[in-house]
Amino acid sequence: MRPQKIADDQLLPALTRVFRTKGYEGASLKELAEVTGLKKASLYHRFPDGKQEMAESVLEYMGQWVTTNIFNILTKEEFPPETRLKHALVQIGKLYDGGKDGCIFRAFSMQAGLDLFQEGIKKGMNDWLNAFKNLGTAMGLSDKIAEENALQSLIDIQGSLILSKGLQDNNIFKNTLKKIENRYG
Repeated sequence: MRPQKIADDQLLPALTRVFRTKGYEGASLKELAEVTGLKKASLYHRFPDGKQEMAESVLEYMGQWVTTNIFNILTKEEFPPETRLKHALVQIGKLYDGGKDGCIFRAFSMQAGLDLFQEGIKKGMNDWLNAFKNLGTAMGLSDKIAEENALQSLIDIQGSLILSKGLQDNNIFKNTLKKIENRYG
C-alpha cells in the first residue's frame, strides 16, 4: 500500500478552512482537492462517500479539538473555576483565530448542511452549553443562572463572530471573550 500524500492532521484542518469559508453547499470538490494538494480521485479514495463524509470528518475533528482544548479545561475540577475559564477563553480565541475564522456550525447550518448535520450540530451546541453550565455551577451559581449564562455565552460567541466578519473588526470578538470572563467573574 502506498503511503498517504497528506496525513489526517494536515488534511482535516485544510478541509476545515474550506468548509468554514464556503459552507457545505459552497465548498466544491475542486476547492477541497486544491487545498489538500490531492486529486479528486485521491479525495474519493480517502472519503468514499464524498463531500458529506469529508464534512462529517471535519465535524468530528473539530468536536475532538473543542473537547480536548475547551470542554476538558472547563470541567477540570483540580483547578479553580476562574482559572479554567481564563484558559478556555484563550483556547476559544485560538479556535476562531481571534475572530477571523467562522464557526463550523454556521458553515454547516444552511439548509442542505442542516438537513445532513442537524444532529451533530445540536449535540455540539449542547456540549458547549453543558460545559459552560457546569463551570457556572462550579462557581456557585444556581442551575438556572448557570444555564442562562451558558446560553448567553454561546449566543455572544456566535454573534460576535458574525459581527466581527461583517464589520471587519476582530476586536468585537476579543471584547466579547472579555465580557464572558466578566460575566462569570
